[in-house]
Amino acid sequence: MPTVDDVLEQVGEFGWYQKRVFLTLCLTSAALAPIYLGIVFLGFSPPHHCRSPGVSELSQRCGWSPAEELNYTVPGLGAADEAFLRQCMQYEVDWNQSTLSCVDPLASLAANRSHLPLVPCQHGWVYDTPGSSIVTEFNLVCANAWKVDLFQSCVNLGFFLGSLGIGYIADRFGRKLCLLATSLVMALSGVLTAVSPDYTSMLLFRLLQGMVSKGTWMSGYTLITECVGSGYRRTVAILYQVAFTVGLLGLSWLAYAIPHWRWLQLAVSLPTFFFLLYYWCVPESPRWLLSQKRNTQAIKIMNHIARKNGKSPPADLQVDQEGLSLPGPGASGAARGSGGAVLEILSLEEDDTEKRSPSFIDLFRTPNLRKHTCILMYIWFSCAVVYQGLVMHMGATSRNLYLDFFFSALVELPAALIILVTIDRAGRIYPLALSSLVAGAACLVMLFISQDQHWLNIVVACLGRMGITIVLQMICLVNAELYPTFIRNLGVMVCSALCDVGGIFTPFMVFRLMEIWQALPLVLFGVLGLTAGGVTLLLPETKGVALPETIQDAENLQRKAKPKENTIYLQVQASELKGT
Repeated sequence: MPTVDDVLEQVGEFGWYQKRVFLTLCLTSAALAPIYLGIVFLGFSPPHHCRSPGVSELSQRCGWSPAEELNYTVPGLGAADEAFLRQCMQYEVDWNQSTLSCVDPLASLAANRSHLPLVPCQHGWVYDTPGSSIVTEFNLVCANAWKVDLFQSCVNLGFFLGSLGIGYIADRFGRKLCLLATSLVMALSGVLTAVSPDYTSMLLFRLLQGMVSKGTWMSGYTLITECVGSGYRRTVAILYQVAFTVGLLGLSWLAYAIPHWRWLQLAVSLPTFFFLLYYWCVPESPRWLLSQKRNTQAIKIMNHIARKNGKSPPADLQVDQEGLSLPGPGASGAARGSGGAVLEILSLEEDDTEKRSPSFIDLFRTPNLRKHTCILMYIWFSCAVVYQGLVMHMGATSRNLYLDFFFSALVELPAALIILVTIDRAGRIYPLALSSLVAGAACLVMLFISQDQHWLNIVVACLGRMGITIVLQMICLVNAELYPTFIRNLGVMVCSALCDVGGIFTPFMVFRLMEIWQALPLVLFGVLGLTAGGVTLLLPETKGVALPETIQDAENLQRKAKPKENTIYLQVQASELKGT
């Protein structure tokens, strides 16, 4: 009996209609960019020093320029290793006393300024920036700097919590309904974040946005890959992720045009309300409809795709006004009749070789599965830390935040091209390992580049960014290909959860380590990248090897099976989508 892929070959695997749906859904991928990495602009920390009403009055009386005011009254000025002093401490001086002169007023109090007592900032901070961020509005500096880390960690915590339930909602109630519901909540929580009156409420709305935004991305990914033929599914999946990169590129210019965080947050949140229009322009997944025995609706969608693509609907899939299937003359007698008999002519491929309930223990049941699970969990964790960490470190050390962010995001485009070119030629494991090694090596090389050679630092950072992007996009495929059918979804879900866990801790790793030494996070990234590349080589190559159906098959993956490229690709994508 024909499968969905067989029917798609007749109605158009990637015709005009699927192209339109694809471009429409790519907007959901682009919309995730400001949520995932918007912290670079929303949490930007500009140069700052303690606010002192007495200093302001003295400066006004003496007619000081801003530079003179800083030079006379701020401790640790000019010393690169005393950033904490000039940003978080102030002299314990009564600036209103009449004995202070207008020329070096502290000279009358002590021959050496370092002998004057210091205290933490008492009246807030002065920020040297024309715009605003959550840092400047809520004073998230010095003792409160960790709250910026928590803000970003809440997004990743939301990703983790949302992934536990969004997949079930998509499987139970449909991809389209899940897309619409999560899009609505994502838009509302984004707007509420922009109008939050205090830090706590902003944190809660950000957590809520994280819980649903990844679900919106996953639903769009699932929908489009389930609506195209097998020959285009991998390309569409990779290009859908490229749309995320386009979102990053757009974010840099939008942030440049809107330097105030509340307006920037509104600018990236309000357009997502238009995703509700998908109710009329995006179809439900025919594969999901068939899995729910809603066969007549699946046939109607297939016929609609055929008409929009300028193709004639297959004779075996005709539907009359009452919604009944009208198989052509060549159909079997069992296929004639109501839509309930459609399964005789249109079905999902199901594997009957092993029917058993998956268990978490199965991921560690045998030696090779145990090894594969541990390695994959480490790769997921490390690539999340290195990817987000490189972006955050660049944002914290950048001289031109907008240009540096733009160019570092731009290198993700050739990363997708490299994957498309190499995955069927060089396989999976060697490109994956090499990319991880390049990312780790780039981080370590940056340790030996002077801060004065800014553009060389950016070039090397971009090289590392491209390497880790390849890892991030390829690991999904490798993960799915290493597990037997009955635990494939579970394996992808458990291992990929380490990506969100890594994201939860990354902000604290980056910003707190930078307080010790600005380049210290790069040491961590380099070690993680190099070790991830090394352990990747311990995984078996899966190019041209049939997907394992049983645990025994998974144990014997080192033995190359008969090439089944098309079958491998189809099954991987189907399982990967169910897992998300």
